[in-house]
Amino acid sequence: MPEEYVFWCCDGHVMKNMQELGDALNSMTEETFAYHANTEKNDFVKWVRDIIGDEKLAKNLEKAESRAQAAKQAAGRVATLTKRLA
Repeated sequence: MPEEYVFWCCDGHVMKNMQELGDALNSMTEETFAYHANTEKNDFVKWVRDIIGDEKLAKNLEKAESRAQAAKQAAGRVATLTKRLA
C-alpha cells in the first residue's frame, strides 16, 4: 500500500491492511484506542471504509463499543476473507 494510504496510529504503529489493524487493536492501549475512536470521530472506521474499501468491516467497527470488540471484528473479517481465498 502506498505510504499516503497507511494508517498512522498516534502510538507510532503503522498499519497497511486489515490483518495489521487487527493485530494493532489487540495490542494497543485503551488510551490509544480512545484517541482514534470516540464520540467525536472513528479513524479506524473511516480508514477501513475509505482506504481499504470494506464496508462490512467498517459497519462492524462502528458498532464496536470497546477495543476488544473492534479487535474481534477485525480478526473475524480477516478470517472470513482468508477462507474465501483458500
